[in-house]
Amino acid sequence: MIRRKKTGQASPLFMVLLALGFFFVTYNLLTMIIHNRSDGSGRWVADIVDSVSLTNLIIQRPENVESIKNPKLPFHVAVTATNDPYMKWQCRIMYYWYKKVKDMPGSEIGGFTRILSSGKPDNLMDEIPTFMVDPLPEGADRGEYPVGFPFSYIKPAQHERIIRRFYPEEKGPITDIDPIGNSPVIIKKSLVENIAPTWMDISFRLKDDLEADKTFGWVLEMYAYAIASALHGVKHILLKDFMIQDLNVGKKFIIHYTYGCDYSLMGELTYGKTGEWSFDKRSYLDGPPPRNLSLPPPGVPESVVAIVIESVTIVGLGFHITLGSQA
Repeated sequence: MIRRKKTGQASPLFMVLLALGFFFVTYNLLTMIIHNRSDGSGRWVADIVDSVSLTNLIIQRPENVESIKNPKLPFHVAVTATNDPYMKWQCRIMYYWYKKVKDMPGSEIGGFTRILSSGKPDNLMDEIPTFMVDPLPEGADRGEYPVGFPFSYIKPAQHERIIRRFYPEEKGPITDIDPIGNSPVIIKKSLVENIAPTWMDISFRLKDDLEADKTFGWVLEMYAYAIASALHGVKHILLKDFMIQDLNVGKKFIIHYTYGCDYSLMGELTYGKTGEWSFDKRSYLDGPPPRNLSLPPPGVPESVVAIVIESVTIVGLGFHITLGSQA
């Protein structure tokens, strides 16, 4: 019996390998065509890339940068706030004047955000652009040369006995601690990165110290910053003209809207003592100021006071100025 020889039949393994080979060849060919497609000038992209040094593949400044419309970068205004009446009427004033300044010719003011830390919406959500955040958990709210403002109420030498618990004598004299807070301060980021961990640690330690907590109260973190800066050997240039805290605007750089405006009927400033004429925002913690506020006595610069009173009036918080009254 003669057996017929099987010819012309390839093994399954060979067919699989052949199919894979065709697949890879086709894939590479298509990839090369797509990658090296024409750029519209008759040249292949591959030719252009080959003609450019790899060291020049850096994003260059646009040649027409001068022609870009509105090249200025506007400032975004942000204000932190709670939902109590004391903060609400102040935020309404701030937002009113923000809109006035934003609409002025040449203004560089951009957006506005009220950062509401109450964790729940309030009745100003539709009036003022607001970003709501949750409050900190209970107990977590202890929460070349830099320039700082010397506060009259930050007195390290007066509280040396307490401060020495956190700034030992071997570290240096008590005068190493600047009479400042953490704001306003102009300081390099690198210095803040060094100071910040110590500042947080000192804040917690001061808060845990019953005497220190009671003595320093709401300025505790300001003292903590001053102590932490001294521990790192950082001294601040003390600039009294850094900000205005009274009606003497002068050449100040910042308005610190905090102190009450207190004057005698003779037009004399009475710092630290309620004057015969007085306007203090802290007198209105539960709501906006009342009606019939009088103007300051003769001789008192009316600029700052008039702006404050006028702004509250315009916002429509329910009171007005008694024009012409001098008492």
